[in-house]
Amino acid sequence: MAKGKNNGGRSGGKGGGKAKAMKYLIKADLKVNGNVQRKDIIGAIMGQTEGLLGDELELRKLQRTARIGHVDVEVKSSGGKVTGEILIPSSMDNVETAIIASSLETIDRIGPCAAKIVVTEIQDVRSTKVNAVIDRAKDLLLDMVNSGDAATKTVIEEVRSVLTVGTAKNYHGLTCGPNVESSDSLIIVEGRNDVRNLLNFGIKNAISCDGAGSIKQELIELANTKGNVVLAIDGDRGGEMLFRQLNEILKIDFVAQAPVGQEWELLPQKTATKCLSQKMEASKFAAKLPEDEPSEDADAWLDEIEEPEEAPAEVHEYFDHIAELKKNNAVFVNVDGTVSDAVSPSKLAEAAEEADGAVAIVFNGPVSDRILDIASEAAIETVVGTKEGKGFSPRDGVKAWLTEKHA
Repeated sequence: MAKGKNNGGRSGGKGGGKAKAMKYLIKADLKVNGNVQRKDIIGAIMGQTEGLLGDELELRKLQRTARIGHVDVEVKSSGGKVTGEILIPSSMDNVETAIIASSLETIDRIGPCAAKIVVTEIQDVRSTKVNAVIDRAKDLLLDMVNSGDAATKTVIEEVRSVLTVGTAKNYHGLTCGPNVESSDSLIIVEGRNDVRNLLNFGIKNAISCDGAGSIKQELIELANTKGNVVLAIDGDRGGEMLFRQLNEILKIDFVAQAPVGQEWELLPQKTATKCLSQKMEASKFAAKLPEDEPSEDADAWLDEIEEPEEAPAEVHEYFDHIAELKKNNAVFVNVDGTVSDAVSPSKLAEAAEEADGAVAIVFNGPVSDRILDIASEAAIETVVGTKEGKGFSPRDGVKAWLTEKHA
C-alpha cells in the first residue's frame, strides 16, 4: 500500500478561509489501470473538473472559502493497478454536494492511465454524529443497569428495547431472532424491521426472507426442519403476493396476516400477539384469496416490454471461446484481441488481478455474484457465461452476456 507522510496514506488540497462545520462526506471508489501517485489523482480531480460546473462550483475556489474541505485519497497498488477511496467533506447544501460528487465520475483518465471513479455514498455527517451519540448513550445506560447502579424497574423498562433488539442474529445473511435454529417453530416475516419489532415483544424465533425476489435455499431447508412454520404477512396485496410465491417453494403451515393496511414492523405488541393467535392454516388462507384477474392495462404493459438487448458482434466472438473451454474454466480476452490460457475457478480472482489489459472474462458456466465481483474489482467491464448463477445481480461497471439469452 502506498504511504504518505507520517504513514497517513492521504493527500489533499489546501483550503483557506474560516473553517466551517462539514455537513456531508463524499465517498468514491477509484480504479486506475496503471501506476499513479496521489498527487496525480488530486491533480486530475482539480484539473478535469475545472470549468465543468462554472465558477461558483469550482473546487479550488470552494476550498479557499472552506465550503469544500481537504480532498483525501487513500490508495494501494497491486499488479500494476491502483485502487483506492476518495473522501471529500462538504459544508454546502445537499444539492450542491450531489453535483460536486457526480462531477467526479466524469474523470476517465489519470495521467496516461485509464481510470474509473464511482461515488459510493454521500454521508450525512450530522446524522452520523447523532447516531453515534444515541448508540453511546445506550451503551452507557446499559452499563449502569448491568452494574446495578441504576437497577430500578423504571430504568430497566427504558432499556428493554435495546436489550431485545441487540439479540438480533444473522442466519446465512438473513436477520433473525436468536432461537430460529433451536425452536421447533419458525415465524417467517418479510424484512429485518419485522424481526426487530417481534424481538421487542420477546418473540425470538422470527426470520426475514428479505422479500420474494430471491429466496435463499438455506431458508427453505430451515423451514423443512420445523414442526410448525408461520408466515406473518402485511395486511395488503403485497403480503398476499408474498404468500403466493413462498407457498410454492417452502413449507408454510399457518398464515398470520396483519390488519388491513398495516405492517408487521409497526404493529403494537397487543395487535401482533392477537394476529399470531388467530393464524389460519395455509391451505384455508390460499382458498380464501381471490383469483388473480388480468389487469385492464395488461396488453399495454406487454407492449411496453422491451426485446432483449442484442449482443454486439465482439460478444458473439466471445461466445465462440466457450465451446473451447472445459466446464467452469475461464479465459481473459485482451484489448488487442488475444486470449489468455484457461484458468480454473479457484485461480480466477488471482488471474484477474494480474490480467493487465483484459477487457472480458469468458466463463464456461453459470455467472455467479462472485464472478461479477472479481470482474468489478479488476475493472473488467464484460463477463460472458452460459446462464445466471448463484446470487447473480447486475452491478454498475460490469456487463454480463449469457449464451442462453443471446447465442
